[in-house]
Amino acid sequence: MNPMPEVPVEAPVSWALRFTLGEWDTRASVRVSRHDYQLPTDLARQLESRHWFPPGFLPYLSHPAIEAAGREAIHRLTAHHLVHFLDYTTLLEHRIVNRAVETIVHGEILAHVPPRMKTAALQLYTDEGYHALFSNRLAEQIATHHGFTQRPVMPRRITRLNALIERTPPHSRPLAWFLLGFVSETIIARELLDVCRDRLVSCVNDMLRDHLADEARHSRYFAEVFHYLWLTLNSRRRTFTARTLVEAIGIFFEVDEAWLLQNLREAGIDDGAATEIVAGTATAQANRARARSGAVATLDALTKAGFFALLHNRKLFAKAGLIDE
Repeated sequence: MNPMPEVPVEAPVSWALRFTLGEWDTRASVRVSRHDYQLPTDLARQLESRHWFPPGFLPYLSHPAIEAAGREAIHRLTAHHLVHFLDYTTLLEHRIVNRAVETIVHGEILAHVPPRMKTAALQLYTDEGYHALFSNRLAEQIATHHGFTQRPVMPRRITRLNALIERTPPHSRPLAWFLLGFVSETIIARELLDVCRDRLVSCVNDMLRDHLADEARHSRYFAEVFHYLWLTLNSRRRTFTARTLVEAIGIFFEVDEAWLLQNLREAGIDDGAATEIVAGTATAQANRARARSGAVATLDALTKAGFFALLHNRKLFAKAGLIDE
C-alpha cells in the first residue's frame, strides 16, 4: 500500500523573490540569437585547424589504432560523436529536463510554488524546446554531410534514466523527475563551458555558446529550486533524494559502450582495438573519475543547500567516490 501523500510544506517567504531567469526576453537564445547554425561554406578549410568535437573529451583518440587511421578517420569519429551528443540533447531536453520543469509548473511537487518560480519554469521550458530544435537541425546537417544513416540511436543514458523512473514508486516520481532535471542542468553548464574552450567548426561553436549562455542561467535556477525544496522535505524524502541523486549522477557519466563500439567499427577501427578502447573507457574507476570531475557544479549546489550537513549524505557520496570522506 502506498503511503499517504505528505502535506506540502511552505518554505520561508523570502524565497518567493529569488526565482527568475533575469532579462529572459532580451537574453534567451530563442529570443535574441542571430545565428543560423548552418554548415560553413569553407568547412574543409576550417577542419584543417578546427574540430567537430574537442579531442580532449575523447581520450581514446590517442589510441595507436586511431592515430594510424589518420585525420579523416578522426574527423569522422568526432563528427559522429557530436551527432550522437546532439541527438541525445534533443531527447534530454524534451523527455527529461522539460518533464522535470512540468513538475514545478503543474504543482506535482509537494511544496508551495512561488509565482516567480513558476514563471521562470515556463520560460526555461521554452528555452529547452529551442535547444532541442537547434540541436536536431545541426545534427541533421552533419549526418547528411558524413553520410550517417543509422540515427538517431536511443542513448544508453536516456534508457537508464527512464528505467530509474520506472523503478520509482508513483508517489515519488515527480520528485525523481525534478532531481534528474537538477542533475542534468547543473552538469551541462559546466560541460558546455569546457567544450566551448576548444577551436570548433564555426556553426558548432555558435550553437554551443548560445546553448551555454542559456544553461548557465538554468543551472542557477535549478540549484535555487533544489535548495528551496530541500527545506521542505521530511527525513524520508531526504533519504530518497540522496539515493536518487547518487544513482542519477552515476548514470550521467557512464559510457555508451554499444554505441561507441559501433562508431569505432564504422570508422574502420579493427574489432580488437575497438574492444580494447571501449573496455578502457568503461571501467568503474573511469566512470567515478568522470563523475567526480564533471559533477562539480552539482556537488557545489548540494553543499550550498546544506545537503552535506547530514552525515548519512556525506557517507553515501563518499562511498560513491564523489566526495572525500
